[in-house]
Amino acid sequence: MTTETDAGLPGELFTTIDHVGIAVPDLDEAIAFYAQAFGVHSVHEETNEEQGVREAMLAVGNGDTRIQLLAPLTPESTIAKFIGRSGPGLQQLAFRVDDVEAVSATLRERGLRLLYDVPKRGTADSRVNFIHPKDAGGVLVELVQPAAGPAH
Repeated sequence: MTTETDAGLPGELFTTIDHVGIAVPDLDEAIAFYAQAFGVHSVHEETNEEQGVREAMLAVGNGDTRIQLLAPLTPESTIAKFIGRSGPGLQQLAFRVDDVEAVSATLRERGLRLLYDVPKRGTADSRVNFIHPKDAGGVLVELVQPAAGPAH
């Protein structure tokens, strides 16, 4: 991967779009809707107590980009608050990175605020951090370093 462009500017930090996160009030209903309406199916489901969500990753096409459906576990969870404030819908855009700590450090050097001092556990034991939406044009941007091992 190139770290500098011809103009001497920093190169890309992201390897690809990992997933798009969508907040939903009911995970089972949302999984059924996406399967029936769009023909996309869940390839991974889990409960993440620390993040306060029950989630599903839906496969899109032949690649490994996913749609992540996120349902709140409690009324106090971040996803429940998001749904209460904005309604169900697009909640975050996640980029895959090779080293979440190095990318986080680079972004901090560039003046961006990250939500966590150290990465947290994400889907399938990935390591994640988030760029504050106020520093990313109103978009919650997630940084995802997949767990070592088979492709997620």
